[in-house]
Amino acid sequence: MTKGDFAQMHKAGDPLVLFNVWDAGSARAVAEAGAKAIGTGSHSVAGSQGYEDGEHIPFRRLVETAQQISDSVELPITVDVEAGYATNLADLSDNADALAHAGVIGCNLEDRLIRAGGLRSIDEQSERIEVFDRAGLFVNARTDVFLGPLMEGQDPNQTELVYAAIERAKAYARAGAGSFFIPGLSDPDLIAQVCDKVTLPVNVMRLPQMVSNAELAQLGVARISYGGAPWHSAMAGVTEAAKAAISG
Repeated sequence: MTKGDFAQMHKAGDPLVLFNVWDAGSARAVAEAGAKAIGTGSHSVAGSQGYEDGEHIPFRRLVETAQQISDSVELPITVDVEAGYATNLADLSDNADALAHAGVIGCNLEDRLIRAGGLRSIDEQSERIEVFDRAGLFVNARTDVFLGPLMEGQDPNQTELVYAAIERAKAYARAGAGSFFIPGLSDPDLIAQVCDKVTLPVNVMRLPQMVSNAELAQLGVARISYGGAPWHSAMAGVTEAAKAAISG
């Protein structure tokens, strides 16, 4: 499948659903459920190998995992590469090429400054998107305009944050992004506003108490991600089963 073919899977009103995986085994399970594509989540991949989220898992391990998934399923694969595991564009280009060679069709690339906190400037993030686009990857350009406040215990469903996200989306589209990821935003009216004002297909992340996938489709969403929830659910099931066995 080409990047263009993968892009065609992102349709407003008929969203691509990614029940995010963390290894080859979970990818095969999701593929058997009828998935159209496979997407990893950084928190899940890191946690499944004993690391914290935030680029703590070595990049080579991430690439190895991507290759194992690619060898296990015959579906397009998009990998969460967080902020790219590089500070300079040369190293970033090497990382993008490594993912492409592992059989990956796309990636999530976020604008959060992982170690320092806050967001990269629009111009700097646009340059980084261009690097992954040139490597032939479909870039799901993630902005943490909403997720940052949510992680700090604030309400991210604010109109002024929507305006800030739309500004970033316009620049990211010019840089070659294939879709625009807005994790943290959950208010239906604000999601609809983003979908209406942004030319890129819009990706949302499922959160508790969010409207249904069918309702998200009606808002104009083109991609729905489940983030770390599938891994957390699976690990909770293992823990409960182990408790029952041990206390048995």
